[in-house]
Amino acid sequence: MSSLTGKVYLIGAGPGDPALITLRGCEVLAKAQIVFYDYLVNPLILKHVGPETELVCLGRHGRGRLLSQAEINAQVIAAARAGKIVGRLKGGDPAIFGRTAEEVAALEVARIDYEVVPGVTAALAASSYAGIPLTHREAASCVAFVTGQEGRDKEGASLDLANLASFPGTLVFYMGVTTAPRWSAELIQHGKSTETPVAIVRHCSLPSQQVVKTTLGQLAEVLATEKMRPPAIIIVGEAVAAETQANWFASRPLFGRTILITRPEDQAAEMVNRLTTLGAMALCQPAIKITPPTDWSPVDAAINHLASYDWLVFSSANGVRFFLDRILATGRDLRQLGTCQLATIGPATTDALQDYHLKADLQPAEYRAEALAEQLAPQAAGKRFLLLRASRGREVLAETLRAAQAHVEQVVVYQSEEVRQADPEIVTALSESKIDWITVTSSAIARSLVQIFGDDLKKSQLAAISPLTAGVLSDAGYPPAVVASHYTTEGLLEAILAAEDAN
Repeated sequence: MSSLTGKVYLIGAGPGDPALITLRGCEVLAKAQIVFYDYLVNPLILKHVGPETELVCLGRHGRGRLLSQAEINAQVIAAARAGKIVGRLKGGDPAIFGRTAEEVAALEVARIDYEVVPGVTAALAASSYAGIPLTHREAASCVAFVTGQEGRDKEGASLDLANLASFPGTLVFYMGVTTAPRWSAELIQHGKSTETPVAIVRHCSLPSQQVVKTTLGQLAEVLATEKMRPPAIIIVGEAVAAETQANWFASRPLFGRTILITRPEDQAAEMVNRLTTLGAMALCQPAIKITPPTDWSPVDAAINHLASYDWLVFSSANGVRFFLDRILATGRDLRQLGTCQLATIGPATTDALQDYHLKADLQPAEYRAEALAEQLAPQAAGKRFLLLRASRGREVLAETLRAAQAHVEQVVVYQSEEVRQADPEIVTALSESKIDWITVTSSAIARSLVQIFGDDLKKSQLAAISPLTAGVLSDAGYPPAVVASHYTTEGLLEAILAAEDAN
């Protein structure tokens, strides 16, 4: 093997819930230089890759051609031979009906180093997320995973459904939706009772999870009547009747709801995790983009004269990070702040300071610029204030302090730009009324959303983080359904939960 050859990681992505990928899976995704992924992989799992990682989707049903296994093998091997660390991300577990044996064989022939990273397979997830035991001390002492789709070029006998009909446990059929009329009839023909309990679990572990109960004799009719389409697994056996009564997964307060997060991409993770925990499907479409200032020289000049300021005022967590990181990037440390007092507009900004082991000297009880200005004004006369801000925003803080006889300087520490074009899949989902809530966490985001989506915003419910943000939406003709009482992301989620509970 050439020392210049890369390495391939065959990674199980799990059944859908992005939290079900393993720690090892996250580790190798983070260092992969190129990732080839199946279309069923949850896009949120791709957040674990590095910013420079190349992503290659291997095709989607109904949206172009799916790549053949030979084509996938060729692309993966070519990337590894180019010296790259390759992630091959597969739904579920690579070893369970994932054609991993073929990919491993191709890698071994090509003399390419590889590692297989296990994942949670759909059958195991269905047991936990749908409350259906696969084994039961009275009903099933064993379980069999069965494919409903065998290779067309397979040599030898097909599935021995005669023996499976007498299997003393639970049968779990993967990829068996379209072939169910054939294999269910054959199981019955070989002696399996028509009254055998069956569960169809679609979109396992996702907020869109659907569980339909029937019997083996009614399976084909139910699939046709319910218009059930893949991806789904079908669980057959007496253990299905022993399901739990209180399903923890489906009873979560936002289960089945789809919520769009519009914050900048690097700030969405916490809200995604919170919404996922509450049962929602979290989609991400940044409405604004946060970038460094086009010119650092005004920031550097302010840093050089920090000793002359009495107060540093941060109006956002972004301002904290960009300004303090700039101090560190220029070879200084936080002693540069000297005797400056620190003011923040709210708890998120205060928390950002704490990440640098700094404490805010002042944070208003009401998280808005007017409240911050009112608290600073009485002590402002003759003092020097440095306002660390975005490239756009309101002037109320600066105007109030100047009116109180303060010396005020403002410096732009980051750019806030509108996103001009949304992801086509998000546009389609919103136009088809498939998004239940849209979170709006700033006035800038509100204005950008109006430009991006226009009247399609009326096809969802808007949740505003504050009266100010709500006012921007209302003035544009899109009044929000809820407004947070506490102007934080947690307060925003509480408002959504209260509205859902009321319904």
